[in-house]
Amino acid sequence: MRDGRKKRRSRRRLLHRFLIAGGIAVLALAGMVAVAWALTPIPDSTQKLATAQGSLIYYRDGKTVLARQGVNRKSVSLDQVPKVVQDAVISVENRTFYQDQGVSLQGTVRAMWSTVTGNQVQGGSTITQQLVRNYYSGLSQERSATRKFKEILIALKVDQSKPKSWVLEQYLNTIYFGRGAYGIQAAAQAYFGKDVGGLDTSEAAYLAGVIQQPSRFASPQGADLDAAKARWQTVVNAMVRTGAIDQTQASGLTFPKLAKLKNPLSLNGQKGYILAQVRAELNRNGYSDEDIQQGGLKITTTFDKRLMAAAARAVSDSLPQDTSDKVRTGLAAVDPGTGEVVAFYGGKDYAVNQYDNAFSAKVQAGSTFKPYTLAAALENGYGLDTRVQGNSPIRVASAKQPIPNAGDQSFGSAIDLVEATRNSVNTAFVDLAQKVGLSKVAKAAEAAGIPADQIARQKDFPTFPLGTASVSAVQQASGFATFAAEGVHRQAHVIRSVTDAQGKTRKFTAEGVRAYSRQTAADATYAMQQVVEGGTGTAARLYDRPVAGKTGTSDSASSVWFVGFTPQLSAAVNMFRDDNKTVSVPGYGALYGGSLPARVWRAFMTEAMAGKPVKDFPPPSSYNQGYDDWYGDNGGGWDQNGGNGGNGQDRQNGWGGGGDGGGDPRGGPPTTAPSPQPSDTPPTSDPLPTGGPDQSPPPDSDQTTPDLVETPPPPA
Repeated sequence: MRDGRKKRRSRRRLLHRFLIAGGIAVLALAGMVAVAWALTPIPDSTQKLATAQGSLIYYRDGKTVLARQGVNRKSVSLDQVPKVVQDAVISVENRTFYQDQGVSLQGTVRAMWSTVTGNQVQGGSTITQQLVRNYYSGLSQERSATRKFKEILIALKVDQSKPKSWVLEQYLNTIYFGRGAYGIQAAAQAYFGKDVGGLDTSEAAYLAGVIQQPSRFASPQGADLDAAKARWQTVVNAMVRTGAIDQTQASGLTFPKLAKLKNPLSLNGQKGYILAQVRAELNRNGYSDEDIQQGGLKITTTFDKRLMAAAARAVSDSLPQDTSDKVRTGLAAVDPGTGEVVAFYGGKDYAVNQYDNAFSAKVQAGSTFKPYTLAAALENGYGLDTRVQGNSPIRVASAKQPIPNAGDQSFGSAIDLVEATRNSVNTAFVDLAQKVGLSKVAKAAEAAGIPADQIARQKDFPTFPLGTASVSAVQQASGFATFAAEGVHRQAHVIRSVTDAQGKTRKFTAEGVRAYSRQTAADATYAMQQVVEGGTGTAARLYDRPVAGKTGTSDSASSVWFVGFTPQLSAAVNMFRDDNKTVSVPGYGALYGGSLPARVWRAFMTEAMAGKPVKDFPPPSSYNQGYDDWYGDNGGGWDQNGGNGGNGQDRQNGWGGGGDGGGDPRGGPPTTAPSPQPSDTPPTSDPLPTGGPDQSPPPDSDQTTPDLVETPPPPA
């Protein structure tokens, strides 16, 4: 009996000790939880991907999407999300969302036990827990009990400190729905081609079901489609159980029709070249790559979708199909009134070659550089009737050997600047630059936007005015836009505006800076009109409106150009080869500025100017034309502009009649005159000897010898 009492006392002592130990353990655990609670604050930063919104890049209309960059997400407020969409997600993901404390005890215990035992990790997370895991920084995606415990603590704190509406809004904007869509708004667009506010009950149920397996249900076929339909029905049934809809409404629902899965906007073709320039200009204006990828920017470019297509067509339709892949073509068009690059052609396909022909490629300008020499002369007191040496060759003290015209052709010992421009007479521009000063020629080029560092090596040599410096198509289109804008230069740019995720818009414009006087621009333009009407650039003529421009052909035809403009648009076309060999095309042979480049230019401008009002250039200053208009005009002549000798206001339908109907007041032409053949013909040998450092600077590393050639079609 005594032994029984001892046993009972022993059991009571053991139970007492066990209870004490258990209590201590519970207190210790509670203490540990309390410490963990105190040491686990809600993170003060979010994961980059959770809030990142990709940027949308638009054509110049601000409506037509050109490309998407970064994360496809557009955050919306909860009041923009229909209640049926909210109810669908809650019904299938966390039906106790509005009643629980941010965690599901049953689901959490099940998930933690599976994790501890090493069995398959199950879900069990509430909407709040899912948000915590995917929204806040500092929580990894690893499957561990420690991470799960930390997730629970933060979820509890979020539930205590944030309203349920905030949690649901962040969740709907954070979760991945497949098809590259993050957030409910992007998902509505990706699956149904509409904003979230336009979703109906059936569509809402589908998107709620997608959350479970976004990749599988993105574009389901076969067994996946059957699974998607079953999942959709599960959501509908859940909505009935939670009272979101009644059974009658559920019975009337049908499985929604999904929009066709769209491939991500391709960056091949011209779009890749566009994006490269947009990104570069954004970087120059203080936007980082991270801003572009994750900042939710709305970027409106200067590019016109129609004109971009026209540029590509002009090149593809003008060049023979069997043109060598080594022949490259660049095209750029600039609005003179704004400096905006409205179109360009960078190459056949960005996916094949990322080096674009319009912005990045810089080749010798050839005689398209001569208008800057003309502008320098006009700015410094010379007039269009200034006489310069047109005979070939010309001897300059700083040159070891004489400088010839193309084909060694002579035009007379005293020709005016209009004839010199029309026939692209090399000796005339060398002579003119010597009179004006090479430094002033360089200053005139820089005033039109040609960077000083690109002409630094050539500017002190007598061949400088003939285009030995290398420039890009965009730079030349922008430079000639200065003449079209009556002497005001505006820096070329490709971005019109940027609107950030908060709706703040920053607009980009180019301030106009006067480069030349209005009269200088008008006189230079008049001289360049004669190039198109009766000189080396007749292939660029637009028969419904006036055009001014200049051809250019580098030595050995390693680069060929036509740059021209109307009052509303300036465009440049160049063709060249990477290996600096002669640009040759089947059916044309060796090219020159007045051949294919002029034809490409005309093809583009014909389409670009269609439907635009016909505008005249300002009239030039009066000057005595002498006998120049009797020769070399191929029927164009000065009086094509009307009987007043060139006043653009008298032009009808873009091209005036002949003279005033009477005899020429100056009498007949002289008995001798230069040959009417334009000077833009390829020489039979290099027009300049190479290697003389005192005559010409070393050519650019990617260039050949200096330009001296302007080549029109040889006469029949």
